[in-house]
Amino acid sequence: MPSHPPIAFVNARLIDPVQETETRGGLIVIDGVIAGVGSAVTRDQLPAKARVIDCEGDVVSPGLVDMRAFVGEPGAEHRETIASASAAAAAGGVTTLITRPDTNPPVDDPAVVDFILRRARDDAKVRVHPAAALTKGLGGEEIAEIGLLAEAGAIAFCDGAHSVADARTMRGAMTYARDFDALVAPVCEDRSLSREGVMAEGLRASWLGLPGVPREAETIVLERDLRLVALTGARYHAALISNRLSLEAMARARHAGWPATCGASINHLTLNELDVGDYRTFLKLMPPLRAEDERMALVEAVSAGLIDIICSDHDPQDVETKRLPFAEAAAGAIGVETMLSASLRLVAGGHVTLPRLIRAMTARPAEILRLPVGRLAVGAPADVIRFDPDEPYVLDPGSLHSRCRNTPFDAARLEGRVKMTLVAGRVAHE
Repeated sequence: MPSHPPIAFVNARLIDPVQETETRGGLIVIDGVIAGVGSAVTRDQLPAKARVIDCEGDVVSPGLVDMRAFVGEPGAEHRETIASASAAAAAGGVTTLITRPDTNPPVDDPAVVDFILRRARDDAKVRVHPAAALTKGLGGEEIAEIGLLAEAGAIAFCDGAHSVADARTMRGAMTYARDFDALVAPVCEDRSLSREGVMAEGLRASWLGLPGVPREAETIVLERDLRLVALTGARYHAALISNRLSLEAMARARHAGWPATCGASINHLTLNELDVGDYRTFLKLMPPLRAEDERMALVEAVSAGLIDIICSDHDPQDVETKRLPFAEAAAGAIGVETMLSASLRLVAGGHVTLPRLIRAMTARPAEILRLPVGRLAVGAPADVIRFDPDEPYVLDPGSLHSRCRNTPFDAARLEGRVKMTLVAGRVAHE
């Protein structure tokens, strides 16, 4: 692999998500790793032939780690490919992408894991790690070969958009995962409670004449899973938390010392059920957007560290599945390219500090996944982004890199432009 000239960032706001600090200084990248960082890095200290980038006060931080994104390969390339998803990721400052297993065929065979990793090596601008299925065929009945899938390179395990309904099967899967020290990272949804619903249960759904999904559809399964964590000792990550009841369950698990973490999507942290407006299908999500007080409870949980990570829950849907009556449209929204800009709303509103926000999208997911990225430290992989957190723009869906345009932030006023993305010291976006 050819060596790349050193890159040096100077005059930057350096965000250290591990220490949750912000300092002025510079950063030097040599041979794909961080060779220097901090206030001592100045122009007169730079290596010969280094490309010098004056950040003019922009933020330099680790690249984002997105723990949940649907990428269509194999079988749904019309929705997204590894190439298009990774281009969107790089443009949004995401340098590590965890793909969902609900492809066609599903990621329940080591050969499919190998296919994704090989395709990523050839086509991806960022690091791509596949999550694999918990059960064969995502059927929720027979446990997948977790050991072989992990050996092939699967980094986490779930059944895509659905939880495992049978508690005995889930217990077996967790026990099996524990024996291989594998991470179980499902969504929590009781389909018998949520199947007919299309938005959050409550007054707003009644006004719109739409069937609702109660909060309990999520929390009942979460509480079951947390009890199974206590029983099995498996590493567990609840991928998408969306309401106060689930936060209370997570707080109890944290207090008990169980090995459980949780995440929330950027959509649920920045949007609420009123944004659905008059049946805007790009805002149809699962779990559904909830009331403003629920959203604020999630934001406070990010600030307090109860919610460990923020993910995009990137889910491309084409025109044919979205341009339908609300009740019939597919759930899901793209988000990997807008996750950083949308999340900066929480900083602008004074709800979360910038270092805490960056931690939830870099160091914390890297810790949970046991990846060496997500740090601004000498010797760490040079997955680094430069962005101006204050640069305003109006989102034009046509400018996005994803194959689909189902963004909930269509024509929204956002702030925060990614000016450069490095992956292992290579420029992935500029």
